[in-house]
Amino acid sequence: MEVVLRKMGNSTALVVPPLVLKDLGIGVGKHLMLNTTPDGKIILTPKKKYTLANLLAQCDSNAQPPADMDAWGSAPPVGNEVW
Repeated sequence: MEVVLRKMGNSTALVVPPLVLKDLGIGVGKHLMLNTTPDGKIILTPKKKYTLANLLAQCDSNAQPPADMDAWGSAPPVGNEVW
């Protein structure tokens, strides 16, 4: 499908046809990541919205804590921390 870049104020815009938006499940106000490849391709990817539940689902609850975690737990206050 051929599309044309258009001038909009001081910017240049790409008009995405409604069927493409529907196929991708995106629309007005959706945040996208824009990247280019060395061979001149443009890649638009929907920006992921992370939730605490999604991030926690990726964690291994049986993993050992980092080695420096004990140092954090036993460190004395340095500034105006409230313990």
